Amino acid sequence: MLRLFQRTTRIVAPAARTLSSEAGNNKLVITEVDDKTGYATVTLNRPPVNSLNLELLKAISQTLDDLQNNKSRGMILTSSSNTVFSAGLDILEMYKPNQERLRDFWSTLQDVWFKLYGSPFATAAAINGHAPAGGCLLSLCCEYRVMCPNYTIGLNETQLGIVAPTWFQASLRNTISRRESEMALTLGKMYTTDEALKVGMIDEIADSKEKALEQAANFLNRFRKVSPMARAMTKQALRSKDIVELEDNRSQDIDLFVYAVNQPAVQKGLEVYLESLKKKAQK
Repeated sequence: MLRLFQRTTRIVAPAARTLSSEAGNNKLVITEVDDKTGYATVTLNRPPVNSLNLELLKAISQTLDDLQNNKSRGMILTSSSNTVFSAGLDILEMYKPNQERLRDFWSTLQDVWFKLYGSPFATAAAINGHAPAGGCLLSLCCEYRVMCPNYTIGLNETQLGIVAPTWFQASLRNTISRRESEMALTLGKMYTTDEALKVGMIDEIADSKEKALEQAANFLNRFRKVSPMARAMTKQALRSKDIVELEDNRSQDIDLFVYAVNQPAVQKGLEVYLESLKKKAQK
């Protein structure tokens, strides 16, 4: 509870502010604040598929810091792509990696998870494209998910020969039933939009990105008459077990990831996957 108190003592009644649309100087993340509502729409902008490399993760992390420092009223996460929310972790970060960068990469992903999963401000994901693996994780960290039709979403790590870390798993268990989570994680299942709605992985379906953004804003509106402090503390209390578990095992989690990625079998699997992507691109 002390850790929870330390996190929430920095929260005060939010006020609308205009944030920079740049994260760093590369616009990997575009942030737009609605002056009327104070809600920030955060758009992932690393074409073609928003693969989460170190630079994009750092940009997301900085954006989340900016939102908290500016006392955001709420955040909507979406994508600049017409077909992909985020394709997940960038495989090139893990294939024949620079070891120092690999550790920084995973540590930064942890940072993003801490800040998004435990954010004091309300969060919603407008999923306007496919969201496998890390893309799914980002949406699961949010409190509400609305998804456009005919896309897929899921933590499909086992299909790539990778084990989803415990904090990935916790994010899924926080969203759908434990039994469904077990089946989803062990199978590496990718859900269609309709299937995701049925199991509770998403909350609503929207016909378009514009409608998804509108529905996400409607979700945030539900908290307008709720104490920001009380809402934030309640959310963080519900999620604190998962957060504290990673906080207490952060170094070990990085060591385990680095060890696993460097295994010959994993490197071979990543090589095969990259080759399959090249062949698809050539067709």
